[in-house]
Amino acid sequence: MSSAREGSSGAEPLRRSDRNTRANVQLIHNSQIWGPNYLKQRLRQISRLGMPPLKCMWVAIADHFEPRWRRPDLSTAKSRVALWRSAWPAIAARCKPDSIGNSPRYTFFFPEEEYDPTLMEPLAEMVREGIADVEVHLHHDGEGRQNFIDRISSSCRVLHDEHGLLRMRDGKPAFGFIHGNWALDNSRPDGRWCGLNDEIRVLRDLGCYADFTMPSGDSPTQARLVNTIYYCNGDPHRPKSYDNGMPVTPGGVVDGDLLIIPGPLGMRWRDRLLPRLETGELRYGNVATPYRVRRWVELAPRIGADIFIKLFTHGAQDRNSAALLGGVLETAFNLLVEEAGRRGCSIHFVSAWQMYLAIDALRQRRDPVAATQAGQLEVVGVGIKRKLC
Repeated sequence: MSSAREGSSGAEPLRRSDRNTRANVQLIHNSQIWGPNYLKQRLRQISRLGMPPLKCMWVAIADHFEPRWRRPDLSTAKSRVALWRSAWPAIAARCKPDSIGNSPRYTFFFPEEEYDPTLMEPLAEMVREGIADVEVHLHHDGEGRQNFIDRISSSCRVLHDEHGLLRMRDGKPAFGFIHGNWALDNSRPDGRWCGLNDEIRVLRDLGCYADFTMPSGDSPTQARLVNTIYYCNGDPHRPKSYDNGMPVTPGGVVDGDLLIIPGPLGMRWRDRLLPRLETGELRYGNVATPYRVRRWVELAPRIGADIFIKLFTHGAQDRNSAALLGGVLETAFNLLVEEAGRRGCSIHFVSAWQMYLAIDALRQRRDPVAATQAGQLEVVGVGIKRKLC
């Protein structure tokens, strides 16, 4: 994680007085932000108004993968990556396959500021094996617009040119994005950990196909629109432009600057003495259970008869990696397969990129399974080409 630094605050920074008016009343879990929309959705679900029977579950996991967490030496960071390189292929092979025989595909969102070729190449090897993918993660804190552009552009070039990662679209690498410290589009009330009010548009122009940062749970950075896949429009005159947007629908149009693909957000009523917030996080002490899996299905964004379950973790943290690789991931994927069987629907394990392809195919009323399979072949082709070079 990059340290705090002074710098320019980006396009049209919000005045402190304006920020202080955004949340005069704070409820538990900052539910004054997301609660109203969540309650409306739950009422619609209970009444089942306009809701077709569930046909398909799409499952991806987005790891905020930070091998240099807590600033260790390179040797420690390499050992964290090596642990995943050694353990994940066997776990993926042991998991129950999805409806078309695919193993889970794990997406590593790797921080630009932590890059080292010896940390990236083991992940790229798993991408070429068809069991992983790599996207872009970044922490910044007011260094300015051009600094952000330069860092993202450089990171994408290195991932593509040196490791055969990402995909080319319109002459530049396309990437999925997760913002460090949840501060997408300068959304923290104190203005820290970002500084760019026009970050949504900058990401669009750089080639970002979707943002996967949300949900941020009880953070004030949490969007008001929850459990919905939507396009947001950037506004350089104010922060947190992703607060609301236009939901993706079958046959709909691209109406916005950037696609937002969030994970589930809502209340979790069981498994603990007191209710807690469900955000789709897997980690040490917060593992998958049959009840949690049912909640993911109930809360997941839906497009027509398909739901999209985006889970997340911080898998390079030592306690988390021990838990995830020690049974938590395998249990989660297997429970999801069992839940799909119980509900009589299909299930598909996908990368972040493939989840985007499925969403866009549904929007265009095309076959999402065919779209994701074509996306998988594209990545394998990149890997084969690189290995022969």
